[in-house]
Amino acid sequence: MKKRFYSKTRKKHRVRKYLFLLLFVFGMYIAYQYLDQSPINIDQKEFVKILLSKDQEKSLAESVLSIIFPSNEEKVVALLENNYQNLIIEEQSKVVSIAAEVEQGEPCIYIYNSHQTEEYTPNTFVEYSVMPTVMMNDYILEEKFEEHNFATVVEERNIKEVLNQNGWNYAKSYQASRVFLEDVRTTYPSLKYFIDVHRDSLGKDRTTVTIGDKNYASILFLIGLENPNYQQNLEFTEKINQKINEKYPNLSKGIYKKEGPGVNGVYNQDFSPFTILVEMGGPENTIDEVLNTSLAFADCFLEVINEYELH
Repeated sequence: MKKRFYSKTRKKHRVRKYLFLLLFVFGMYIAYQYLDQSPINIDQKEFVKILLSKDQEKSLAESVLSIIFPSNEEKVVALLENNYQNLIIEEQSKVVSIAAEVEQGEPCIYIYNSHQTEEYTPNTFVEYSVMPTVMMNDYILEEKFEEHNFATVVEERNIKEVLNQNGWNYAKSYQASRVFLEDVRTTYPSLKYFIDVHRDSLGKDRTTVTIGDKNYASILFLIGLENPNYQQNLEFTEKINQKINEKYPNLSKGIYKKEGPGVNGVYNQDFSPFTILVEMGGPENTIDEVLNTSLAFADCFLEVINEYELH
């Protein structure tokens, strides 16, 4: 009698267990289908923090998901990682920002984009919720600079608003970013280094470099020869370019010098001898390739400015 009763109880538990798993799988499937078709607004700065912490160990949830969604495991895991990271970043950022203010002092680096809307290719589920643009590079650079106690300001104001307010077209983008430059130097007179981050327009075969076992989005520097003091900007850029190709062979395609009709010719480099314009990758480069390049650029840029700061 006891044996029969025990057997029935086990069967009930087994049925409940399978029913729970069935409902769980069904719920996950519905959620996945909904999220896969619906854009989720994620701030690019938070997105960058997710990218920079992407080497975490796989969790138990990932193992479960590999069974439930064998063909879309990576996409769903990326979504869960994003949600988890957003929960912990909020608390961490409070501590980090206070520590940064204490240790880093006045900002000395300003990062901006004269062409803020230049985009890269999204290649995972999370990325489809926020289209990666050149502004993603800004936050990666900011993260690395501040890790080395170089306080950094990233321009987050919308350059289109300046264009619209002044009745300027897209060709006046450098004129619009000049408004930001003038304003930010008034607010932060300690700023010394100015980086205008762009993206090239060439195809992937001309904007991708393999170094070791990693793919990188290639780098190209641009110097405007119509800046009366361009030699100072060129000297600074050459040091960065040389350092990049020493540590990451062929990552940089060099320095492109521009002048004449139909081009800007100055690119705001008359603003400071330490103003540079760098293009990272092209429209077909993925965020992994861009991330690798931004980290490499940050590494080399820090080495160069450390030399300047020591003198």
